[in-house]
Amino acid sequence: MTVMRLTIIDPAGSVSFVGPGHGSKVFTAACSRRPADLEALLAAAEPFDPDLVAYLLDGLANFDEHNGAGRYEAIHASLAAARPADAPPFRVVDEVTRAASLTPVGAGLILYNLSAQRIVQVQNTYGAIRRRDRGRVRASGQPTRQLYRYELPGDWTIVP
Repeated sequence: MTVMRLTIIDPAGSVSFVGPGHGSKVFTAACSRRPADLEALLAAAEPFDPDLVAYLLDGLANFDEHNGAGRYEAIHASLAAARPADAPPFRVVDEVTRAASLTPVGAGLILYNLSAQRIVQVQNTYGAIRRRDRGRVRASGQPTRQLYRYELPGDWTIVP
């Protein structure tokens, strides 16, 4: 499976995780629904790939359980011990996590800035993000015959 780093920026902060390449299209399609924050983005993405959304939510719950109040030794240790492709989902809370959130993995790195309505393809060898496209709905991690279609609103920018 081709993987890449996906980092989501909203008014409350940033989260980052390594997910399957098709996740880039899932989150782009979710952006077509004009989400204002991470919660809305995940709600919009859930019908396209519920397992991907569950993976991210579970990872963030684990992060929140083991990190907080300025104590980030657990995520620092995880990031130092794991290969970048095996790093767990995390919140960007300091310079260590910021650096990890901006490090391409596998097929690359895509930033979803919900506040600025901008998708930045820092590095993307999986497949270029398009303003209008379609993808396959996933069930139990597998593509189904059902397609979803999306078109980004005109005020959203894709870079480059």
